[in-house]
Formats: sequence, structure tokens, C-alpha cells
Amino acid sequence: MKTLTVILARAGSKGLVGKNGLKVAGRPMLAWTLEHAMRSCHAGRVVLSTDGEGLADVAKSMGVEVVMRSAETATDNATVDSAARHAVSTIEAQANESFDAAVILYGNIPVRPAGLTDRAIVKLAETGCDSVQSVYPVEKMHPYWMKRLGGEDGDGLQMYEPNDIYRRQDLPPVYMLNGGVIAVTRKSLFNVDPACPHAFLGEDRRAIVNDPDEVIDVDSRLDLRVAEAVLLERRKSSVA
Repeated sequence: MKTLTVILARAGSKGLVGKNGLKVAGRPMLAWTLEHAMRSCHAGRVVLSTDGEGLADVAKSMGVEVVMRSAETATDNATVDSAARHAVSTIEAQANESFDAAVILYGNIPVRPAGLTDRAIVKLAETGCDSVQSVYPVEKMHPYWMKRLGGEDGDGLQMYEPNDIYRRQDLPPVYMLNGGVIAVTRKSLFNVDPACPHAFLGEDRRAIVNDPDEVIDVDSRLDLRVAEAVLLERRKSSVA
């Protein structure tokens, strides 16, 4: 399976300003995703899709080629799949070749387990599915234990999902996307349906499961501190 791995990293961010370029454990956040992709056995060709010159410089310093985004794929409202399609189309036109699949990695996820991308690509190839995404099991934040607010004063606690489950062990398995990796066939990626924003994931969507703490998506200062602590601990363990 001929694969193009596209790392998405915009220069702008409303929640955490300039997050892709912020330092995490001594390196720009983006560098951790670039390194993960480069260490993956099945990632194929790796490119960065960005609108930021500084982020482009980080990629180039690590030997990763860069696709500068078009104006329409660099806005706050631009979709993930549109940016990925732009990168795939650009590289295919430049190289006069086509790919069978694309991997989408977010630049603001500095913590991933080793081999995550390879697991997704292998499952995509072996099952013949349309897409593979990484998930984690929901525990304390299970929807059965979530509440609604209602009543006359608007502060009455009501069950979000009616149930009598008391022990965590008795909760039915529920999984949450963690953004660690998306692997998708080229055919599915280029299936655009304005009425269905997730059409690019295809009909047959599969999952690979991680532990809740194996992928850290940085969108806040707290996320940043947690990611840094994990990466520094990893570094310490590898030296010991």
C-alpha cells in the first residue's frame, strides 16, 4: 500500500495561541509528531501541511518536505480532510504519481505510543476497510455518569442517560476518539459530501484501541504541562 503521511499544523490557534510551535520538553511541539512519523515503518512519504513559515522551518530542519497550504485550507473553518486532500493533490502533481492511502497526524499531539501509525496502516491494508482511527476506553467520563441540568431553576441534576449503574466495572464499553492517527484510503479521502462532513472516512470505519493516557492532544495550558511531564519522564526512563 503506497502511503502518504500528512502532518497538519496551522500557525493560528484560538484556544492556545501558536500551539504547534510552542516548546514541549525542549522542542517545538510539532517536532514530536514529525519524529513519530519519521520513525514509522509504513508511513511512506512524510509531508507537513502548514501555513506557517516557522513551522515549515522546523520540518525542513528535520528533513521533512513541506506543502504550504492554500488560503482556503488555512482558515479557522477549514476542515481536516480538505487540508489533507490539498497536500495529497499537491504531492501527486509534483511527483506525477498517486497514493493508495493517506495518514493524517495532528501537529499538536506530542505524545503518542510508538508504532501507533504503523498499527493503523497495517489494519487499513489487512482489513480492506475505508479508514482507521485511534480511540481510548471512556472511564470516569462515561456518558452514563454524566448529568443534565434542568428543572424550574435550571440547576436540577438529571441523568443524561437513565440507568442504575453504580460500579465503574459494570459500565458498558464506550470509546472516544483521541486524534492520535487517522489512516484512510485515497478513494475515501476524496469522497466529498457537503451534507455529510465525515464522508471522507468511508462506510467501513475501524478502530485501534489505546490506553487513556497514551495519546495527549494539546489544546490548553494544562494539556501542555501534562504532555511535557510525560515526555520528560519518558526521556528519564530511556536514559536510566
